Amino acid sequence: MTVNRALRLIAGIVILISLGLAIYVNKKWLWFTAFIGLNLIQSAFTNWCPAMIILRKLGLRED
Repeated sequence: MTVNRALRLIAGIVILISLGLAIYVNKKWLWFTAFIGLNLIQSAFTNWCPAMIILRKLGLRED
C-alpha cells in the first residue's frame, strides 16, 4: 500500500467514526468531521499532512 492510499483510507475511516459519534453520542463531533475536511483541503494544496510522516516512518512507499 502506498502513502496516499493509506492516507485516504485513514481519512475515510476517521470521518465515518466521527459521523457515528455525532449521531449516537453528541452532534458536536461534527466539528471534528469539519476539521478533517479542512485538513484534506489543506493537504491538497500543500501536499503535506502529519499522517504522511507517520506512514512513511512505518515503511509505506510513495506512489
